[in-house]
Amino acid sequence: MSSRSRHASFLRGSVLVLGSDSVQSLLPSTLVSQVDALLESHRIEDAVNLAEQQRTRFQSMSMVDGREADELRYAYQRIGFQCLTETLFDDAGKHLFAGDLDPRLLISFYPELRGSLFGVNDSIDVFAGVSEHMPMEGSMDDIIINYSPHLPPSTREAPATVELRGILGLAAKDMLEVYLRKWRTKYGSKDAAVLPKSSAVRTVVDTVLAKLYAAAGKTAELDILIDEPNYIILPEIEPVLAKFQRYSSLCRLYRRCGEDNKLLDVWSKLVQGEWVDESVQDPLSSMFTLLNEKRDRTLIQRWGIWLTKRDAERALKLLTFLVSGKRKAEDDRSLLQQVQEVSPSAGIQLLEHLVLQKRSTDPDLHMQLAVTYVNQLLSHIADEAISKLWRAKASSYGSNPSDSSFLAYFSLTTPDSDSKRVRLKTVLFLQGSALYDPKVVLERLVPHEKLLRLELAIVHGKLGQHRTALSMLVHDLHDATSAEVYCTLGGEIIPVKTAQSLGERYDLQPWAALLVPPATAKTKPSAVPMSRPNTVDADLKKSLIGILLEVYMSGGEATADQTARFLNAQAMNLDVLDVLSLIPPEWPLRVLSTFLTRSFRRTLHARHEAQIVKAISAGENLVTADRTWRVLREQGAVIEEAVSDDEEGDGGDLGVDEKGVPASFDEKVELRGHEFDEAEQGNEGVVDIEVAPLKESVVVPDPGSEVEIGT
Repeated sequence: MSSRSRHASFLRGSVLVLGSDSVQSLLPSTLVSQVDALLESHRIEDAVNLAEQQRTRFQSMSMVDGREADELRYAYQRIGFQCLTETLFDDAGKHLFAGDLDPRLLISFYPELRGSLFGVNDSIDVFAGVSEHMPMEGSMDDIIINYSPHLPPSTREAPATVELRGILGLAAKDMLEVYLRKWRTKYGSKDAAVLPKSSAVRTVVDTVLAKLYAAAGKTAELDILIDEPNYIILPEIEPVLAKFQRYSSLCRLYRRCGEDNKLLDVWSKLVQGEWVDESVQDPLSSMFTLLNEKRDRTLIQRWGIWLTKRDAERALKLLTFLVSGKRKAEDDRSLLQQVQEVSPSAGIQLLEHLVLQKRSTDPDLHMQLAVTYVNQLLSHIADEAISKLWRAKASSYGSNPSDSSFLAYFSLTTPDSDSKRVRLKTVLFLQGSALYDPKVVLERLVPHEKLLRLELAIVHGKLGQHRTALSMLVHDLHDATSAEVYCTLGGEIIPVKTAQSLGERYDLQPWAALLVPPATAKTKPSAVPMSRPNTVDADLKKSLIGILLEVYMSGGEATADQTARFLNAQAMNLDVLDVLSLIPPEWPLRVLSTFLTRSFRRTLHARHEAQIVKAISAGENLVTADRTWRVLREQGAVIEEAVSDDEEGDGGDLGVDEKGVPASFDEKVELRGHEFDEAEQGNEGVVDIEVAPLKESVVVPDPGSEVEIGT
C-alpha cells in the first residue's frame, strides 16, 4: 500500500517587516518544527511532552483550528513511527492511535495478517513529513531484525537474537491488537456515512483482529467479535481458523454468514474425526437440527446419503421430506438405490414411504416392495418354529369350521411378532397393489404352497386364475368365507372392514389404505387408488359365483352342506336350470330343497307380479288411446286419396283436380257440423266426407300368456 503526502497549510505571521526590496515576517516556532527538531536529536520524551501539552490545551478550547489539529496528529504520528523504528511497540501503538493513523497503514507492516485485504495499488493519505520518516522496511520482522544486535553466526540464526525476535514479534502483534481493538471501540459504533471510507477500514480492522484472536487462542474474544455486527471477510479468515483449529468459531461464523453448506462440511469433518474440537458438542445432531430447520432440498439431497451411514433413522425423516414434493420417478429410484447401498433397512423404509405414503405409481417400485416382502416372509418361514406355528394355525382353522376368515383367525390367535407383522404386510400389499408382476411373485411362493396358501390365492386372483384361487381357498385352506368374499369383490379376498381392522390393531394403516376404495380412502386428494374400483362388474360377479358353486360341488358330499348354504345365500344370482344340471344325481334332496323352494316361490311371485303389471299397463294404454282420439276429432286431419284406375281420364271427377292431382278433403267440415256452399268457398275440389263412428274394442290378453308389457 502506498502513501500520498499531505502538506500542512502555510503559517501566518502577525509581525511584518517591509524592506526596500523585500517583506519579512516574524513566524512563531510551530509544533511541527519543534517535534521534528526534538526527534532529530532523539529527544523522544521531550517531543511527547510537547505534544501532550498541546493536546491538553486543545481539550480546554471550545473550538480547535483545523490546521492546529493536523499539526497535533502529525506530531503524534512522527513520534509513533520513531518508536516503531526503535521497537518500542507499546509506545508506538499509543502515539499512533493518538495521531489518528489509518489502521491500514499500520497493518501494511504485517504481510502475514494483511493477506489480500488490500494491494500495492491501494493508497492512503499521509503527512509528507511522516511519510519521509516512516520505516523503510516492508514488514515488522525486518524492522525487528534490523534493530536486533549482530551475533554470530548471523542475526537470523543466533539463538539469542531468535529469542529476542520472538519476544519482539509477540509485542508487535499485541500492540496491533490493542490498536485495532481501541480503534474499533472508538469508530465501530459510528455511522459509516460519517467516516469516509469507513466500511473499507472496518473490513480490514475486523478481519485482522479476528486473525489475531485466532492465532493467540483468544476464543472468547473471537466469538464475541463474530456474534457482534462485524465486517469480517470470510475467505480471509477461513484458512486462519482452520490452521489454528478454531473449529467452533468457524462454525459460529458460518452460521452467522448463512453458509449452511460450509457449516455442514465442518460438522461432517468433526463427526468423522478428521478435525477435533472438544468445544463442539454432538456435531451430528447439529447437522440434523440445521437440516430440519432449513428444509433445503438441495442440502438434504447432498447430505442425506452421508447422514444415512451415521444415523439411518433420523436421516430417513429428512429423505422422506425430500421425496414428498413433485419429483421425477427416475430421481426417486436413483435416491432409493443410493440409500439401499448404504443401509438396506433404511432403503426398505424409504421404499415403503414412496409406495404407501407418497402413493407412487411406478411399477418398478411396487415390484421391488413386493419382492422385499416375499423375501422377508420366506426368511421367517425358514425358521422351523415359525413354520411349525403357521402350519398348526392352518390345520386348526381347517378342522374347526368358523364364520370368520382365515386371515382374521390368524391375526387374532397368533402372538404378536415380527414374522406375524411381515405376513400381514405382505398379504395386504399383495392384495392392495395392482402394479407389481404377480407371475414373479407366484414363482417365489409356489415352493412353499402348504404354508402360504392365502398368499397364493391372492396372486392367482391377480392373474385371473379364479378357479385355482377359489379351489385353494375352499379345499386347501377351508376358508369358505374368503371364497365367497372373493366372488362378492370380483376377485379380491380381503374386505375393506377387515383391512381397516388390521390397520388399526397393528398400526398398519398405510397398508390397509391400499384396499380402501377412493371414495372412502382417507388420503390426499391426489392419491391414486391402488386396488379395487368403486363397483364390481355384475357379469364378473355372477361368473365367479358359478365357478365357486362348481368348486363346492367338486368336493362331493363332504362339501354338500357348504354347497347348500351357498345356494341359499346366492339364490338371486343363480339360475335353477344351471344349478340342477350341476348337481350330482346321488345327492340327497335335502341339499337342494330350500334352494328349490325359494327359487320356485320367487319365480311364481315374479310371474304374478308380471301379470299385475301387464294388466295395469293395458288399462293405462286404453285411457291414453281414449284421450288421444278426442284430441284428434277436435283437430281434424287432411286425407289424400289416390285416383282409382276406372276414374282415369275424367279430369272433372271429385277425386282429382284439373291437373290430375288427388283432391284434398277437409275432414273438419263434417266434424264441426257446418254446411258450406262450394261456390262460396271457391274451391270445387273440396267435398264432404262422412266419418263413421269409431267402435271401441278392447282385447284383454290371456293372463297366463307370456307377453312383453310396455306403456
